[in-house]
Amino acid sequence: MTRRAPAGAGARVGGERTRTTRRNATPRATIAAMRAPFEQDPTDEQETDRERERPEPLSPDDPLAPLPFNPYKGNRGFTRAWHALKNSLCGIRVAIREESAFRQELTLAAILVPCGIVVPVAPVERAALLATVLLVLIVELLNSSVEAAIDRISLERHELSKRAKDFGSAAVLLALAVCVLTWALIVGPLAWHWLARIS
Repeated sequence: MTRRAPAGAGARVGGERTRTTRRNATPRATIAAMRAPFEQDPTDEQETDRERERPEPLSPDDPLAPLPFNPYKGNRGFTRAWHALKNSLCGIRVAIREESAFRQELTLAAILVPCGIVVPVAPVERAALLATVLLVLIVELLNSSVEAAIDRISLERHELSKRAKDFGSAAVLLALAVCVLTWALIVGPLAWHWLARIS
């Protein structure tokens, strides 16, 4: 005789299997969730550290911010040197045409440079004589460039604009004083001795 399973036995067996499956699934999910934080990719951690260490972008007003692209700075090598030479010669021409003070000092240099070459002094003293004359011209060009930049910004009278121009004028005065003092100390005794011999 075949024995029949009591009523409800299949349901109990199915229910026990379902409960067993759920019991076995619950710990696995919990363990996986516990392992997840410790199983992160080290590459992700490195990228996070890099983002954390990355400096914030500088504002345009920050003095350390990179300058905007200048299309006039694209030349390199010999081309850049050639354009720089042309611009320098153009600056000298403009200074001669527009700046009366530079013309006066250039006339003085045209007289003093030949004298500094022919005067019988040591080579170091001759170099000092010529260098002081060139120093006056260089400082005058810098003073003229400061004045042009200030006038480009604004032509109105302002205390800071006046102060900047006065500083440039004072620099020219000091350069002239150095030139006169150098020539007086080096050429003065020779000129005095020459005049004494004539008289």
